Amino acid sequence: MPTLIEKPTRVEAAGNKPKLIDEYIGRINTPASVGGPGVSIAHMRSPAGWTEPGQTPEFQEYTLVLRGRMLVRHQGGIIEVCAGQAVMAHPGEWIQYSTPDEPTEYISVCMPAFSLETVHRDPE
Repeated sequence: MPTLIEKPTRVEAAGNKPKLIDEYIGRINTPASVGGPGVSIAHMRSPAGWTEPGQTPEFQEYTLVLRGRMLVRHQGGIIEVCAGQAVMAHPGEWIQYSTPDEPTEYISVCMPAFSLETVHRDPE
């Protein structure tokens, strides 16, 4: 039988400015008994000038930009991801997300689900 996710859970974000993260599916909002934590799906809204610490996650992350523009720094340079585009970050590679110029809205999908234990953020 399908499981309705009635509402997301607001999750605290890392970074230099407040960012909204609403987790619909993942370790916080959907326990293992209803299909989590094999994947996490979150709706995010970050302000202009936001940046988060670099990270070397153990999970695959897919990011779909709905509105605005995001920069993804990696060891080989920077990728610009605009509204209507997506980027895949692979396990074990260093990345850093930022929205330097404008507010940005995006969907993040992590497999397996995001966790503080597997994101491996750079020390601040």
